[in-house]
Formats: sequence, C-alpha cells, structure tokens
Amino acid sequence: MRILFLSDNFPPEVNAPASRTFDHCREWARAGHDVTVITCAPNFPQGKVYDGYRNRLWQEEQMDGIRVIRVWTYIVPNKGFFKRTLDYISFSITGFLAGLFVKTDVVVATSPQFFCALAGRTLSFWKRKPWIMEVRDLWPESIKTVGVVQKDNLFIRYFEWQEMRCYRAASRIVVVTDSFRRRLIEKGVEAAKIHVVKNGVNKDLFTPRPKDQALINELGLQGKRIIGYIGTHGLAHKLDFILRSAKAMEGKNNYHFLFIGNGATKDDLLRLKQELNCTNVTMLDSVPKQEVSRYISILDVCLINLRKSPLFTTVIPSKIFENAGMQIPILMGVEGEAQEIVESYGAGLCFEPENAEDFSNKLEQLLQPETYASCKQGCARLAADFDRKVLAGKMLEVILSTKD
Repeated sequence: MRILFLSDNFPPEVNAPASRTFDHCREWARAGHDVTVITCAPNFPQGKVYDGYRNRLWQEEQMDGIRVIRVWTYIVPNKGFFKRTLDYISFSITGFLAGLFVKTDVVVATSPQFFCALAGRTLSFWKRKPWIMEVRDLWPESIKTVGVVQKDNLFIRYFEWQEMRCYRAASRIVVVTDSFRRRLIEKGVEAAKIHVVKNGVNKDLFTPRPKDQALINELGLQGKRIIGYIGTHGLAHKLDFILRSAKAMEGKNNYHFLFIGNGATKDDLLRLKQELNCTNVTMLDSVPKQEVSRYISILDVCLINLRKSPLFTTVIPSKIFENAGMQIPILMGVEGEAQEIVESYGAGLCFEPENAEDFSNKLEQLLQPETYASCKQGCARLAADFDRKVLAGKMLEVILSTKD
C-alpha cells in the first residue's frame, strides 16, 4: 500500500512526535509498504536548521526505507504564538502542494500542529483518497489550558469549528489515549471511526544499560542522586515548579536535578535558576537522538511533570515509555490515565501536580531501596506491553482498513 504521512516533526529532531512518526513509518516500510513522509527541514525546537540541511522548496532523502520529502517553511524558535502560527501555516501550504505530486492510496496527517491536519484533509479532497487524522493532543483545547490565548474568542471558535470538520471528514481517527477517545465521542464524533494507538518505546534504542560513568564525570555529578527531566520545556510542563522545589531541597540527600531540552520557557527557566541561585540543578540543551539513552542511563529517577489541569488528565507523556524501557523508576506529576498506567505497573510513584510537599515526600519514598527495586521491575513489565513495533502494527491495521 502507498502511504503518505504529513508531519512537521521528523528525525533528526528528537521530540516525541518525530520519534513516534519515524518508528511507525519504518515498521510499515519494513512490512513492504511504500511510505512517504512530507516534513520540513529539521529545526525544532530552537528554530535553527540542523547541519547538513537547508530550508529549500523541495529536498529528498531516504531514511530506513522511508522516502522523506522536506519542504520550505517559515522557521522560527518554538516560542511566540504569532510567529509559530505562521510557521505552522507555511508548512500546511507547502506540505499540501508537495503532496499533490505524490502518488498514494491513503493520507495520514498528525495533529497538533493543527494546520498539518488541515493540509491532510485538503489533500484527501483533491486526491480523492481517504485520510486518517492522528490526534496526539486535543487542539485547540490545549492552547486554552496553557493560557496562550484568551478562552472562547473568535479565533478559538473558528478552529473548534474546523476541528469538528476534520473529525467528520476523516475516514479514521487515531488517538493516543483512551481518554481522548472518550472526549471525542462526547463531542459527537462517531465512535466506530476512533482507534486508540498509544505511545510506546523503541526497545532497540531504550534498553537497560549501566550508568555512563564518563558522562557523569563530564557533568561533575559523581556521587549525586540524579533526578532528570528530558524533553520539551514548554508552557504545559510547569518546570518553574520543579525548579523552586529543587531549590527547597538544596543540600538534601545528594539530590541533583538535571534538565535537558529546549522550548518556549527555556530562557525564563534559566533566568529563574540564576535568580534562585540553584546549586543542585544542571540545565542542558537538547541532545541528538542517538545520545538520549546515554543521558537517561545516568538518571536515578525520571521526572515527568505537567500543569495541574483537567485537560492533562487525558494525556500520556511519551517519556513514560522510554524511561521504563531503560528501567529508570518514574516520579510523575500527572493525574488521570498516565497515573493509572504508572501505578498499575508499579513503575514509579505519582505526586499531586504543583504540590511541593507531596513531590518531596514521594521522591524520598521512591528512593527507598525496596520501593526502588520494585519500580525497576514494574518498568520492565510496562515496556514489554508498550513495544512500539507492536503498536506500529496496530496502526497499520487501521490504515489498511481504509481499503475495505
């Protein structure tokens, strides 16, 4: 089958959408399908084109059997609502135009960003082919939650209307959580067309390994109990809460907090770290995908955090699965479906989001030897059940069903 996938994030970018899309497309190509991805020049999150690439109208490469077409976009850093929106719109236009020249049997487009989904819907109309909408976040609901725009203005109402048009037009909808499926059904979307394919772990990359002692020495973290956050530093992640909590734990139990990544709030977080004079915090920029497992290996605890909001009870952060694959116990400030997964497997402990006392207590409890050993075993069970190869096969079944 010929599959055309639209996504503005793709390797060598290392964020969760890029990894999910690549892992799935690679497995479909290995299964004998003709897979083409339309994306842009890699630049996320700093808005700088990666070495070896140029922001050109059209460029092609092959990656593990996947035909990758990169199109021109208006590139900006991952901060500032207006300019980022122009970035998203530019990809929807150039991605759509490129898609007109690709022969395919089905179009898959991922959301957010939402303009990518609009491009997929429009391509489906012009090519007279079915399209599948992959929903990784409930947009525009999510931007209201983090306060990017005022609630219920004309802009939001327009895109809520477009959101429903996309759901109705899609032949199939793939969501990443059971909660998302329930939410869409509540909105009136036909239940039969909604399929759940959760995030998972690439077990070829993320497997248990000894701590990288050379990296520990390089970072000057010898003898520290390292609590690490690796991922986007965005408005949703409430990392200022973690910084303030880290400051309150200064000098306690050799705790050291390691932040790795970039995003809309990174500069603000660096300023806050300086203002607080945190001596138990190290903040690094994003690292290449092939280096991520090396950094995870030195962690004692994987930290996952989101704002306290009803919307975020519906999400399942992908960090859960990669760290579970490496058997790094999880300390998570996310309620709802993600909490149910971590606690049902015994892969870590959960604290109430933005509750500093609960955060401190759960961290101390997690690092007790008996609890810690139990959570490592729970991580192994969790990773076994969320193998991305299996999940890619599940999504492929959804894609193939469009031929019926």
